[in-house]
Amino acid sequence: MKIISVVGARPNFMKIAPFIRAIEKHNTAAAENIEHLLVHTGQHYDDRMSKVFFESLDIPAADIHLDVGSGSHAYQVGQTMIQFEKVLQQEKPDWVVVVGDVNATLACSVTAKKEHVRVCHIEAGLRSGDIEMPEEINRLVTDRLSDLLLTPDMLSGDNLRREGVADESICFVGNIMIDTLEAQRHTAAQLDVLEVIKDNLLQKGAVIPDEPGEYALMTMHRPSNVDRWEILGEIIDFLITDVCSKGTLIWPIHPRTQKQLQAFGLWERVQSNEKIILLHPVNYHEMLRLNMSASCMLTDSGGLQEECCVLGTPCLTLRWNTERPVTLREHGGASVLVGNDVARMREEYEKTLGNPRQPKRPELWDGRTAERCVEAIVGYN
Repeated sequence: MKIISVVGARPNFMKIAPFIRAIEKHNTAAAENIEHLLVHTGQHYDDRMSKVFFESLDIPAADIHLDVGSGSHAYQVGQTMIQFEKVLQQEKPDWVVVVGDVNATLACSVTAKKEHVRVCHIEAGLRSGDIEMPEEINRLVTDRLSDLLLTPDMLSGDNLRREGVADESICFVGNIMIDTLEAQRHTAAQLDVLEVIKDNLLQKGAVIPDEPGEYALMTMHRPSNVDRWEILGEIIDFLITDVCSKGTLIWPIHPRTQKQLQAFGLWERVQSNEKIILLHPVNYHEMLRLNMSASCMLTDSGGLQEECCVLGTPCLTLRWNTERPVTLREHGGASVLVGNDVARMREEYEKTLGNPRQPKRPELWDGRTAERCVEAIVGYN
């Protein structure tokens, strides 16, 4: 059996690492080996956004690079399809495995089906209900085309059945992102928070405390939060007046967000605040270590909602909806949706600071999802 798996952007890397290890484990025990090729489309092409994740998670170098790079959604999808078609015609795999919901996921699933290659989607069935999200379009199309849909939770399977997907095409395997968390938790715990800060510090001349003390942790990159001056400006006001009044804010800043802060004339205000520690994008272990000790997470990332759930970090999700409702407090998780409404952020932040850390582990988030993924592919008829 020959499998091509695809990564395109940083969230994919944490999901493909355990899948590759599970294939290697399968090949040591099974009579029939799986031949595996890893294709990197290059949607995240910056070393800090891509290469460092391959190195820190010990992911083998990609066998094939498509070097798509940045551009509009249409450009990335189109270029990926053109380049990936050539790969399929040359390699003739039995399966294409796509993960998550980035543009590469959509482009490679469409191309595979046009070449009559079976598609397996790891992390299938996630739905936000917001068709304006590019990722939601990617999820819907990929799931419609996939032969085998591997779901991270029971809610995702229910979503697929409501959309008419046959039960025999759905397999509940758990959350592959948690495989990486469990495999890397010990390594991350050995890191020193102050060393993480010093190694990734963005501000010149920033004052670093002798002890990290209590700190909030933040990531933010979605257009709904950073592409309009009035919204981003209000969020910065909230961070300075509320979050920074309670302690330090550690903020590994996405290049898109930094660009918008500079364009809107907000960069100097953020950079000069002594309670805000700006970092370059950090690697997986460093972010995991920061998350382990944070008093609160503020994020619009999907993956961090999941990690906060398992780690028990109280989380304000800076979105109006989530494709991961299992992580919300009403479902036993650690997260609450606040969107970009500063009044709601302020209200929930005050409540969150009083919440104790309470780790939650949804069903099959046990660190063995990748093994179940490989078993499902091998056993597919």
